[in-house]
Amino acid sequence: MPAFTATAPGKIILFGEHAVVYGRPAIAAPVSQVRARAVLSADPLAPSGRVRVLAPDIGLDSNLADMPETQPLRRALDLTLAELGLDHSPACSVRVSSTIPLAAGLGSGAAVSVAVIRAFAAFLGRPLGDERVSALAYEVEKLHHGTPSGIDNTVVAYAQPVYFVRGQEIETFRVPVPFQCVIGDTGISSPTALSVGEVRKAWQANPLHYEQLFDAVAEIVRQARTAIESGLPGRLGSLMDENQRLLAEIGVSSPEL
Repeated sequence: MPAFTATAPGKIILFGEHAVVYGRPAIAAPVSQVRARAVLSADPLAPSGRVRVLAPDIGLDSNLADMPETQPLRRALDLTLAELGLDHSPACSVRVSSTIPLAAGLGSGAAVSVAVIRAFAAFLGRPLGDERVSALAYEVEKLHHGTPSGIDNTVVAYAQPVYFVRGQEIETFRVPVPFQCVIGDTGISSPTALSVGEVRKAWQANPLHYEQLFDAVAEIVRQARTAIESGLPGRLGSLMDENQRLLAEIGVSSPEL
């Protein structure tokens, strides 16, 4: 039986991060230069139902049944089985690797989930469409982010730039004048669940102030979309600067950024 391989890109939120969790729009795009990969291979000599999970990047080599139910890789595999109405899998191994930096805002968790779900479903003979892959990856995102907006799994699963508003239909948009972005990595890890949780605490303590900040971010997002669709990407730099100023006021920036 051949191996089944799936990959998924990273992602970048150009405008609207954190505010997107509170119902404001955000613009995000896939980052195809970095990717997660999952390879599913049959293991005919192993007992039926045994799934070996290997993720050398994080030092993981374990049987699925021995992993905690809250471990994200196990969650992705369990959700796929449930989606397909199966209670076990043929014996197999899944090897996961990624070139996406961890805890850097580049969607590494979502990309790994999407790649694993796609490869496992294909291995089981029931490939899933983008919508279902995204929905399952969103459930895994709850382990990573606590209260995810859904933007990471959406961008990664569909591999398209999106204008995203939580709970609304996905919108793609025209990019008449292509442009390049440089992504700088400070090398400082910042787990998304932690930063999202800190913002929620601050919002709960002073909701009026934070709602005003989120509204200001939303207006920048709308201006950025207009600039992109109008073929005027040169306007994006100053909007990014203003967006970053607001992120600092929200409490999710750093001197290095």
